[in-house]
Amino acid sequence: MIEEENPVSTWIVDDDPIYVYGIRKLMSIRGANAQVSHFPNGLEAINQLKNLSESHQTPDMILLDINMPTMDGWEFMNEFAEIKPRLGKEITIYLVSSSVDLNDINRAKSIPGITDYIFKPVKGTHLTEIFASAQQKVNERIKKYGT
Repeated sequence: MIEEENPVSTWIVDDDPIYVYGIRKLMSIRGANAQVSHFPNGLEAINQLKNLSESHQTPDMILLDINMPTMDGWEFMNEFAEIKPRLGKEITIYLVSSSVDLNDINRAKSIPGITDYIFKPVKGTHLTEIFASAQQKVNERIKKYGT
């Protein structure tokens, strides 16, 4: 009997609808076992994290853009650092950007909550690696805690 794995709850926080369409399509093509939610800016995502409901469970992974209206990725990370202790779950955050500015890259590396800086467009092989790692973390968490 093949046991189904729980999907990786993934939030895409990005204001570019073309990118969002493309990354969702790439996830599908690559067979990513993901339950995806989308937020067009950091403020909507951080507000959702502060007020989690049954319709949005705490994500396993966030793919976060830097440049967005209302609240950018940097501001999101500042707010996230404040609420992180209350979330009760480790969330993997990837900063995803088309910026090749070394200041952005170095700034991202200096923030402990960011797992990695990924350049747009995201390569299929890289996405597969990210989801394999996330799926492993989900499986280990379920094995350890049952949820």
